[in-house]
Amino acid sequence: MKQSSVVLALAAISFMLTVIWGGPLIRVLRSLRIGDSIRLEVPDRYATKVGTPTMGGVMFIVPVLLITIMLNAVSLLGFNATGRSILLPMVTLLAFGLLGVIDDWQKLRQKDVGEGMRPRTKFMLQVMVAVMVAFGLNDVLQVPDMILPGVPRIINLGWVYIPLAAFVILSEVNAVNFTDGLDGLAGLISATCFATYGGIALIQGQIFLAQFCFTLVGAVFGFLWFNVHPAMLIMGDTGASALGATLAVVALMSGHWILLPLIAIIPFSEALSVVLQVGFFKLTGGRRIFKMSPLHLHFELSGWSETQIVQRFWLISLLFAMIGVALAAV
Repeated sequence: MKQSSVVLALAAISFMLTVIWGGPLIRVLRSLRIGDSIRLEVPDRYATKVGTPTMGGVMFIVPVLLITIMLNAVSLLGFNATGRSILLPMVTLLAFGLLGVIDDWQKLRQKDVGEGMRPRTKFMLQVMVAVMVAFGLNDVLQVPDMILPGVPRIINLGWVYIPLAAFVILSEVNAVNFTDGLDGLAGLISATCFATYGGIALIQGQIFLAQFCFTLVGAVFGFLWFNVHPAMLIMGDTGASALGATLAVVALMSGHWILLPLIAIIPFSEALSVVLQVGFFKLTGGRRIFKMSPLHLHFELSGWSETQIVQRFWLISLLFAMIGVALAAV
């Protein structure tokens, strides 16, 4: 009970800090004319979002890092193993956030086409970071390879774990990026997923991990204060990449990463819709499964409003998150 109160208090503190500095940050971004550009092929009503300040991921990354560092300062300086375990998700959040900043900055420099880093360059950098994080999980933290619901023992994956963990990280980065297309959608879904894994961490007794998760939940809620429709700020690749990679790392640290497609059902579905659309398009010579991918664009073109999609996707996310917790507790 005490630990639950602590993590909820941390969520509240990070929420307040994010909201407090969010307004000044938006004013700075506007003064620097750091506005988003929109791809030409998306629905026409996206034109109203052109110029909305981007790189909004900075708004929740900074408070999370500051609070977590302050909270764990004693443990980090004392080289306590439990305290050091939180370094990896922190570094992941920062590293993928920085990659996102570079990508968003490139998009700002090429507003006419709305493209960031070269895809190959971006992918190679992501792979390098993901592999290093996977080694850290396996060799430094020695996290459980895989836990299956209802199976009493930990599944040992051996050498397969490193490439598999890197694949999980890269997949979730892209999945959350695909989800980041509507006001409030990626933030709301990500916060739900982190709260879910924070609850699983509490069940496992991983207190530091739970504190980190709920600190991030509070900060993302603070970001949503400015990101709900109509958004005053867009998280951009800065936020989406950081959230996706960190969510994957948290799932891997819990050992219940096999539940990630279930708990993060919306990002998984968004990414799967893109894979199916592209594959079907190539196999059939131009035919499509969806009106447009990722999945939320299909529903937009089907007549759903932006707020309807966000609310309904969130309800689905909540349902599957509860199922995920139930399975993890088996």
